[in-house]
Amino acid sequence: ANRLYKEVDTLRQRNPMPTEPIGRSRAILELKEHLKRVANFDTWVLIQGEAGTGKMSAARYIHELSPRRTGPFIEAAASIIAGSRSSQELFGFEQDNRVYYGLLEQANHGTLFIDEVGELDLATQGRLLSALESRKVVRIDGVEPIEIDVRVIAATRSRLDEAVKKGSFREELYYQLNVLPIRIPSLRERPEDIPDLLAYYTEQCVQLEHLRYRHFSIAAQNLLRQYPWPGNIRELRNLVQRLLILGTQEEIGAQEL
Repeated sequence: ANRLYKEVDTLRQRNPMPTEPIGRSRAILELKEHLKRVANFDTWVLIQGEAGTGKMSAARYIHELSPRRTGPFIEAAASIIAGSRSSQELFGFEQDNRVYYGLLEQANHGTLFIDEVGELDLATQGRLLSALESRKVVRIDGVEPIEIDVRVIAATRSRLDEAVKKGSFREELYYQLNVLPIRIPSLRERPEDIPDLLAYYTEQCVQLEHLRYRHFSIAAQNLLRQYPWPGNIRELRNLVQRLLILGTQEEIGAQEL
């Protein structure tokens, strides 16, 4: 698990997401102020939003503005922590006199970001809640409890309140997470931010991937402002990358889009 997360972090550094939300719309300005206020408190946070809206980026922004900024920021992806090995990934385990540190220990004195927290099974949810409330964790097949000091920022694109009603998410964990709820607006709710996002990701692709610079015409920008963006910022970033790779003209026009 430790090796895998180092690899994930290396990939993230190669393709960094913006920490501060990009844009000047009222929705984004209000979101930034909300994130700044939340950063000053050590309470758990639940970030809600559609896929691709930048929930992890918002979590990192909170961490970097918080008193825990000098501590680690550990990302727990749902695809890794969900399933039969979720307890080992989160709590670590001991085997043949060797210790494998779980994500909670890795995040000690820092922040643990749990993506798609609703995908955790009920048993793991209960153990996670117990560990965070007691500030102690016992590794799988371990004996001695280890003290931890971790702030949890969880994210979801689903309705956890509905999951609570269905019995697939623990009510006590939901209320603990929902003390400071944050909603990330979808891209179609803030089309005025499209030009800033296009400029940001164009510059990122040029600098990090050494792609040839191209600029979007006003007609192209207006066309993209009318598009519904089901994949949100992630879709926009991929579009910019594709256009810079495949296009040959300096200007990206509406016809090319």
